[in-house]
Amino acid sequence: MGYLGADYTIKSWLLTTDHKRIGLLYMISITVFFLLGGAAASLLRLELMTPRGDVFGSPDDYNRSFTIHGVFMVFFFLIPGVPAVLGNFLVPLMIGARDLAFPRLNLMSWYIYMIGGLFTLYALVAGGVDTGWTFYTPYSTMFSNTQVIAAALGIFIVGFSSILTALNFIVTIHTMRAPGMTWLRLPLFIWANYATSLIIVLGTPVLAITIILVAVERLFKVGIFDPAYGGDPLLFQHLFWFYSHPAVYIMILPSFGVISEIVTAFARKKIFGYTFMAGALLAIAVLGFLVWGHHMFVSSQSMYAGMIFSVLSFLVAVPSGIKVFNWTATLYKGSVSFKTPMLYALGFIGLFTIGGLTGLVLSTMATDVHVHDTYFVVAHFHYIMVGGMVMAYLGGLHFWWPKITGRMYSEFWGALSALTVFIGFNLTFFPQFLLGYIGMPRRYYEYPEEYQVLNVMSTAGASVLAVGYMMPLLYLLISLKVGKIAGPNPWAASGLEWETASPPPTHNFLDTKIVTSGPYDYELQEYADSHRAVQEQGIV
Repeated sequence: MGYLGADYTIKSWLLTTDHKRIGLLYMISITVFFLLGGAAASLLRLELMTPRGDVFGSPDDYNRSFTIHGVFMVFFFLIPGVPAVLGNFLVPLMIGARDLAFPRLNLMSWYIYMIGGLFTLYALVAGGVDTGWTFYTPYSTMFSNTQVIAAALGIFIVGFSSILTALNFIVTIHTMRAPGMTWLRLPLFIWANYATSLIIVLGTPVLAITIILVAVERLFKVGIFDPAYGGDPLLFQHLFWFYSHPAVYIMILPSFGVISEIVTAFARKKIFGYTFMAGALLAIAVLGFLVWGHHMFVSSQSMYAGMIFSVLSFLVAVPSGIKVFNWTATLYKGSVSFKTPMLYALGFIGLFTIGGLTGLVLSTMATDVHVHDTYFVVAHFHYIMVGGMVMAYLGGLHFWWPKITGRMYSEFWGALSALTVFIGFNLTFFPQFLLGYIGMPRRYYEYPEEYQVLNVMSTAGASVLAVGYMMPLLYLLISLKVGKIAGPNPWAASGLEWETASPPPTHNFLDTKIVTSGPYDYELQEYADSHRAVQEQGIV
């Protein structure tokens, strides 16, 4: 039974220091917040199906639902998703370690996450928040009568969970690699989580300070952001986006690592340009801190500052482009197997490419002025975050599910879910590019009738997308009872995590692993033989 059967008591789970169990605790927690955020999004789409407000009782109710959707999805699902679940489970396994460097700190990070979540849930049941997930001042500090402090405190607390997890990853990767695992033998998933951890440690304290300043101004009327008290509202925007744009890379960088692992495994080829791929991950982490000003092209910042931020925004697209081209080159002439994880990975590549290209539109000052604060921005953001991070999260979950549980899921239902999510996502968000292009502003409760057809299409797509997201929840749970026994390496993949049992024992490995080659040597005969054997068993 491995780590799952070590002890069945509730106490053993709530007091566990096993990184694998903690990863599962995070999985359950973020799934709850994903469902809550998704429910709020469904209400928003139902409201926008008609031009007049007829679902919510008032615009204030719409704003509250919009805010809680953004807060739950961004701070409690998208940011912690891949690192806290897949990262927690896989980082020690992939580097040949018995656990993370600080197991008790790892457990504490989950409890901190839950405490932050409870504060935000309190804000929801006590009346909600109507400021939007960005908490723009001075409205959030002086004028809103909703539960701003409770929601902000929840976000402030959950930031410490991210910081502790990131510190744990950094120390573990530096000090606990298996003998022979040099930096240039690390899997790209490890590089991705390492780069993400650097961003979290450097960026999250800025958000924490910003939230403290919002609370100070709201509680004590100290003039920090409100011009009526001598403050500067643009200062909040600079501080908020200095963290929140790197936060986009906190969400997407671990996804790059997941997609790299899936693509190379199901193309049966060594990843193309491994060194450049690893360097691109670190380059994105650095450049991500230099582009926050492109969120403020229509503010009062100078044209020259805007030009610099525009150029830097184009520059950060270069390492992102390297990754897409290198994945494509890896697929070229590979022995590609279109299993469920690969379908999610291919969907990710397509959707992320659209999101990246439309990001260049928003990085151009002349076009950003016209589509700023329209549904074009909403569509771009969701193509990166939902089309990117969520597709990668589901792809990674399907890829490592046999390792996590020791069971295989239904390949038919897995492939159907990937197709449903892809179709539903595009039907939901592509019409929003058109809505934004023709001028529909975001965050509006009502809209002119000429926008209705595209909004109906978007709402219909959201219904399909919701079905696509619910399907894995069902068949993955069913697989725990009726799924075929997976074996240690059902995909014939490379990597240390596949060299132990499924599910792994409590301390991961029965002996010390010695690394003698790079992470993706699929050309080696042993992997070719293993792949043929697995095919003959009918698993792949």
